[in-house]
Amino acid sequence: MVKLDKIYTRGGDAGETSLGDGSRVAKHSLRVVAQGDVDETNAVIGLARCHSSGDTDATLARVQNDLFDLGADVTRPGDDPGDGSLRIQPAQVERLEGEIDAANENLEALRSFVLRGGSDLAAHLHHACTVSRRAERAMTALASEDAVNPHALKYINRLSDLLFVLARQANDNGKADVLWAPGQHAGD
Repeated sequence: MVKLDKIYTRGGDAGETSLGDGSRVAKHSLRVVAQGDVDETNAVIGLARCHSSGDTDATLARVQNDLFDLGADVTRPGDDPGDGSLRIQPAQVERLEGEIDAANENLEALRSFVLRGGSDLAAHLHHACTVSRRAERAMTALASEDAVNPHALKYINRLSDLLFVLARQANDNGKADVLWAPGQHAGD
């Protein structure tokens, strides 16, 4: 368990921070940026939870916990999910896939792209979806230069899909989705 007695350490005052393995890097390094984007994803899911209940809230609570696992994974250099470090595991990705399939089962078929909005919960979930996609971009940028757990990359990719289908579910199973009307205002 983590115990924090003091919140500030002054260790980052010169623009560097410690990674999970104790090494020091610039606060603008790709690894720190990716971890920050994962943390922001967690925060916007927390906002969505202000409007959620039941199974959706339970799913989002599990995801928030997983995102701390993901942040710990990203902040520790390496790509071996069996190296003894806290890493995203295949079962966490598989659970997301099952939740996506279950949420998608009763959704209205898409007839167009969905505009980000609808109910309060849907709007917050759409926001979380876009932030998770930014986290994925940061993680893939990191993976192009340094080792990243492949299950972590799969997890963040599936997470945006889950948040999208949960947003549609929050819009009366897709019946209240706000759909894109291509060119509708082109002549205005």
